[in-house]
Amino acid sequence: MIRRTGPEALALGLARCAAIWIVAKVTGDAMNWRLGIVAALAVLAVVIGLARLEEPRADLVIRDAHVGQTPVTVMHQPEAEGPVVVIAHGFAGSRQLMAGWQLSLARAGFITVSFDFEGHGRNPVPMSGDVTSIDGTTRLLMEETGRVTDFAVGLPGAVPRVALLGHSMASDIVVRQGLADPRVAAVVGLSVFSAAITPDAPKNLLILNGEWEGALRAEAVRVMAEIGAGEGETVGTPGAGFARRAAPVPMVEHVGILYAPAGIGEAVDWLGASLGVTPQSGPVNLGPWIILTLFGVVLLVRPLARLLPAGPAPWHPDRRLFLALAILPALVTPLILSLFETRFLPVLVADYLALHLALYGALVLAGAAWVGGLPRLRGWVWGVMLALYGIAVFGGIMDRYVGSFVPHPGRIAVIAAILPGAVLAMLADALLSEATRAALWRRVVARGMFLISLGVAVALDFERLFFLIIILPVILLFYLSFGTMGRFVGQRTGSVVAVGLGLGLILGWALGVTFPMFDPGL
Repeated sequence: MIRRTGPEALALGLARCAAIWIVAKVTGDAMNWRLGIVAALAVLAVVIGLARLEEPRADLVIRDAHVGQTPVTVMHQPEAEGPVVVIAHGFAGSRQLMAGWQLSLARAGFITVSFDFEGHGRNPVPMSGDVTSIDGTTRLLMEETGRVTDFAVGLPGAVPRVALLGHSMASDIVVRQGLADPRVAAVVGLSVFSAAITPDAPKNLLILNGEWEGALRAEAVRVMAEIGAGEGETVGTPGAGFARRAAPVPMVEHVGILYAPAGIGEAVDWLGASLGVTPQSGPVNLGPWIILTLFGVVLLVRPLARLLPAGPAPWHPDRRLFLALAILPALVTPLILSLFETRFLPVLVADYLALHLALYGALVLAGAAWVGGLPRLRGWVWGVMLALYGIAVFGGIMDRYVGSFVPHPGRIAVIAAILPGAVLAMLADALLSEATRAALWRRVVARGMFLISLGVAVALDFERLFFLIIILPVILLFYLSFGTMGRFVGQRTGSVVAVGLGLGLILGWALGVTFPMFDPGL
């Protein structure tokens, strides 16, 4: 079954938006012709990007299923027969994040199955157990991988010879499961860390780390040194009893490795040799087309924002007042919260983050109210429109090609708990940035201090809040993508409420669907 209608319908809808805009322009709309060119380029980028993203799927059998409550995606060529590759994502990831690897392996001739770990993506079962114990969470995730493997070898055409491929957190899971399951003939680890690797096992192991992952590369060098080899060397022959190789993937880091054709190509060749499959095609390169598509979606907001009414400049605090509002709440928030118990959600650190966002935003807004700088309630409808566009259009593309962005019912309560704080924090951000019209240094200081505030929180309770570190790059990407959409709206309308409400709703949604669900009591 090939799924095409969603992206094609989205592209058609975007094209219609551009057509409506051009008609409005021709019939006397006040917008200038340059924005017409921007709109056309944005739509063109989206259409080309979606077409290239769909292209590698076109001749594959792709279907979704469930193993118990674990969501899985099966990909293979029509009438495929042979060994299977089970593909596992890393912490806070989902099946979609591994699409480049799954598509490449499916097109190469393998029967492939990817899945959402417990607590991740659209898996409704929370992670559980002791995350510090091999017999806790690790054992439960190994058992889930085993159940998916059982499903995979039972597929039509599959033979009971299995390869496991896992990224980051899952690299340890697939190594340990490879040692425990006699059906596993090869293991590929991406961004590898695992104390279970010995000089003798796993028997058939390929280690791939990003060139810029210094600590993980050092560990790979140590592992290879135990068998008298170095990084970039191959010991043994894949599929002939024992083989091992550790190789750096050029010019990528922990996430970039998931989109690196060089790494995917190494894995396809290694698994082909290990499982007796002659690869029928090379690696699929999704990264540039994802970037092009999302760039077009963001850029399209610029001409669409010109349909909104122009507004006056928002409140502009003097330098001293601005610095006080930007710095003091950011530093005080983690100090206050360190005095209280903040666990109330079945999601790792999301409960703390919800309170942190709310308190930070409330302190900034209270300070502004004290000096008469609260924004007028003007533009909330535009904010809702921005949120709908960001979640439905940008988020819809993310969900299909990048990572899970559609919540299962169990996440609705989490999103609802995070939303108030996210809106308060983004209203504070919009106020300090003057609906993004402020000077660049002010925007950098305001957002930089918010990130520092999260860093202080981690320093005060490192053991519990360590996982907050993973959202720092997520927030940076949020500012780069959704923040740019908000800037287009703010530049046009000058509405703090439109920008803050829109970005707050998007941020609350994004955090609610991203953080792993976790219930240690299960």
